[in-house]
Parts: sequence; structure tokens; C-alpha cells
Amino acid sequence: VQLQASGGGLVQAGDSLRLSCAASGRTVSSYFMGWFRQAPGKEREFVSAISWSSGNTYYSDSVKGRFTISRDNAKNLVYLQMSSLKPEDTAVYYCAARYGAYSTATKYFPYWGQGTQVTVSS
Repeated sequence: VQLQASGGGLVQAGDSLRLSCAASGRTVSSYFMGWFRQAPGKEREFVSAISWSSGNTYYSDSVKGRFTISRDNAKNLVYLQMSSLKPEDTAVYYCAARYGAYSTATKYFPYWGQGTQVTVSS
């Protein structure tokens, strides 16, 4: 599966932003899709994930209640709607995919898109 992330930008604290991840390839509906982020000097961390088949969603504690992940089956798109953004949300955001079941560990996601920069100013 090939992944293409987009939608990053520079916003102010409290603003909203929506990231998109376009997926292509066969059997996209069999994949488990995740969003991760990496801030300067920090390790890449799990943000959110969604099962393409069931629609079940998962969030890290740091974004729960502020971010919403969703998918558009017809367009093979996964979205990350980010609201009430904080300066600590500043990072490069990556979408990723793995075949099969739930995971939040980066090492279990073999497919990655290029990152998109999100910068939140205070």
C-alpha cells in the first residue's frame, strides 16, 4: 500500500486543522491505519488509529477528546481532524498502515507516508 499525507500547516493555539492520508493499492480495506507524530528531538509516537474494515478508533491520551480520526471508504482517505491545537502538538505527522489487527507500535507498521509538518504557535 502506498500512502500520501497532506494538510499540515502553521496555525495558532486553539485552531483546528485536518490532515488527510490517501491510500492506494489492493485490499486497502484490510489495513489498520495509524497516525503518528515526531517532534524535534523526540521519538515518533502514536497519535490515533482506525480499523478500515470495522471503523473502530483509538487515540493516545494526549489527543483524546481533541482529535478525531475517520475514513472515507469510497475515496480511500483517512482523516485526522485536529481541534484545540496546542503548541505541544507541533510535530511532523505521518500516516502509516499495517495489515491486520490493532497496534500502536511504530515497529509493527511497515508502510509509511511522507510526513506533513504541523506547527502550532502560542
